[in-house]
This record gives sequence, structure tokens and C-alpha cells, in this order.
Amino acid sequence: MEQPAGGAASADAADDAVEALDRPLPEGVRHRVVALVSDAFGGLTVTELPAQLRQYARFTPTRRAKFAGNAMAAALEGDAAFRLRIGERLRESQPELSAALEAGSLPAAADPVDVAAAAYVLRPAGWVKLLAAAGEEAERADAERADDESRRELERLREELAQARAQTRSETERLRSDLDASRKEAESLQRKLRSAANEVKRGEAALRRGRAESETVRAEAAAQVSAAESETRRLRARLSEAEASVEAGRRAAREGRSVEDMRVRLLLDTVLEAAGGLRRELALPPSSMRPADTVDAVEPGRMSPKDVAARALSDTDPALLDQLLALPQAHLIVDGYNVTKTGYPQMPLEKQRLRLLGGLSVLAAQTGAEMTCVFDGAELAAPVLLAPPRGVRVLFSRAGVTADELIRQLARAEPSGRPVVVVSTDREVADGVAKAGARPVASLLLLKRLSRV
Repeated sequence: MEQPAGGAASADAADDAVEALDRPLPEGVRHRVVALVSDAFGGLTVTELPAQLRQYARFTPTRRAKFAGNAMAAALEGDAAFRLRIGERLRESQPELSAALEAGSLPAAADPVDVAAAAYVLRPAGWVKLLAAAGEEAERADAERADDESRRELERLREELAQARAQTRSETERLRSDLDASRKEAESLQRKLRSAANEVKRGEAALRRGRAESETVRAEAAAQVSAAESETRRLRARLSEAEASVEAGRRAAREGRSVEDMRVRLLLDTVLEAAGGLRRELALPPSSMRPADTVDAVEPGRMSPKDVAARALSDTDPALLDQLLALPQAHLIVDGYNVTKTGYPQMPLEKQRLRLLGGLSVLAAQTGAEMTCVFDGAELAAPVLLAPPRGVRVLFSRAGVTADELIRQLARAEPSGRPVVVVSTDREVADGVAKAGARPVASLLLLKRLSRV
């Protein structure tokens, strides 16, 4: 007659009270026990599982062993009914091993770890001794494997030592030959050094002779300078005489001045007419620049991007961007992916670009400002097939150049004084363009402005 589950659990608990482990399970046996429980886990209904294991009912055996290993080991140790159900599944899957263990014998060909794990689950009479014997056999096998590995490692190290000794001998011979060659080279260098020292001594003697000759030349030059000064005084006297003669000639030429004036006037008229013809030929416009326009000063009524910042507007107020783009000849440079990944990062990159460029096209039509959108193209496998929208210049950075560097180049390329606005939340980009005279604004500001388009 079949014993009720409650009675079986009570009997098993009584057996466990008699037989108990005096030390923890070996690590290999514990892993095998968890694997057995995980495999038998799937054959049980949710109601047959302990409460703490029901959340893992839908897991695969591998995931159960990974995430519920400790919980299954604790349930197997503390829940006798659960252990009986796992034992029944084990008897169905491994009947020969289960029958041998319950008969009190160890299968000779079985893996000691499998025997120990099955004994721990089935708990036959004398299971603690079976588990200890299987554990000792597993430890003995591990020790033999470790010895074999140690012997192989020792042989490998001996071979490496022999190779290292041979290499050391060859390297020693090579170093000795290099040392002999170095000694010969050192002797040659010493001979060259002695020869060079002799050359230096001869050079010093030549230098002394040169100094003596230079002193002689200086004396001769001083004498020549004195003679030149005397000649200069004589020439000045002759110049005074020549100036007096020229003055006398001017007085004599005043009588024919009217003829010379007429010739000069005719030449001047010719030059003026030639200049007028050249202006018509080249279609030169009238000059609008005056010297005073080249002086650097602040004229009334003109504003720069920095002047707009002085107004009481928040950095995230779209009206600030409208004021900046209302400046004469304003140029808006947009860090494309910085804006799109701030506003709509969940979209694919292609749709991010199209959405941003569509908004910039409408903004360009509304404000009339020049607009350039820069995207990072360093990681592109092929050129992007994209038709830039009307009023927006689209640029991709070359390989090896980031979009941040391209934006700084665009800001530096603008002439000083032109209103340039750069949209990016990257602090490094903002600081770089600010040094070039541009006005950095946050990406959120442009996104708010485009939401009104």
C-alpha cells in the first residue's frame, strides 16, 4: 500500500535527523545537484513547487540553474516533499543509478560526482557514507588530473628552460662578438679624437693669426674712414656751389615759364581723360568707402549677438533665437546630431536628419537667415544620398574630422563682426566658437523654436 506524501515526508525527515552531513557539499557535487533539480523542475506542476520557486517555473533549465541555484538548493534541503518529488523524477530518468544506490552499492563505471549528487537527492540508507565515498573518489580524480597537469606543465617548463639556455648561449656569443666590434670601434674613435684634437689646436693657431690680421684691417679701415670724412667735407663744399648755380639757373628759366605751364596742363588733361576712359572700360562703381570707415568703433543702431544677450530673456526662450536671427546677415550653424539626439533620440538617424532639415527649411524661409547644418560623417560607410532642402546648407565631416571641429572651422571662416549663432549643447563646441566671436545657444532653444514652425 502506497504511503501518503505527508507520511513519506515525515519518514524522510526522521531519516535526515539520523543521518546528516557534517560539512558542506563539495562545489562540484553542489553544481551537479542544482543541475538535477533544474532538469526535474520542469516535470512538476506549479502547485507541486515550493512557494519560493514558483516564479522560476517558466525558466529554461539553464536559466533556472543560473538564477535560482541557491533557492533550489535551500528548498531541496529544507522541503522533504519537494525532495521526494525530485527523487521520483531522478528514478524515472536514471533508474539503474537509483536502484544501485538504494541497494547500497556504488556503480563502478559511474561518475563519482553523479553518484554523490544522486545520493544527496535520494537519501538512501547510508547516503552520508555514499556521499563521502563519492566525494573522496572525485577529489582523488581531481588530484590525479592536477598531478597530470602539473607533470605536463613541468615538462613544458623544462623544455622552455632548455630553449632559454640555448638562446642565452647564442645571445652571449653574439654579445661577445658585438663587444669585440665595439672595442675596435672605440679604438678607431679614439684615433679620430686625437686627430680632431690636433685639428682644433691648428684651428686655434689660425684663429689667433686671423685676429691679428683683423686688427690690422681695423686700423686700415679707420684711416680710410678719416680720408672719407675729408672727402665728404670737400663734396659738401662743391654741393653748395652747385646749389648756388642751380638757383641762378632757375632765375634765368623764369622767363620761359608760360610755355612749360602750357605743356604741363596739356599732359594733365591727357591723364584725366585716360583715367575717365579706363573707369568706363572697367565699369568701376563710385567709391563708397572713406578713410573714416576703416576706424574700429561702435556705430549707433547696430547690434551684435553679444548685445542681444544683454536683453532680459531666458536662455531657453525661443524669442532669443528670433532676435539673433533678425540681425543683419545672420548665419545659423547647427550641430545636427546634438539637436536630434536631444529632441528625438528614439528615431533612426535618417529620420532624425529629415525631421531637423525640414524644420530648418521652414525657419530659413521665415527669417531669411543663412543656415548650415553639420552632421558627423566620420563613421559613414558610404555617402548619404540626401537632397538638401531649400535655404539650408548640409555638410558632413570628412574621415578623421569630427563634426565639432568642422563647426569651429565654419565659425572661424566668418569675418569678424558678422552675427554667427551656433546651436549645440556640447560645452567644448560652445567654448571654441565663442573664442571665434560666435554666439552659442542650447539645442533645446532651437527645438522649442522649431515646435512653433
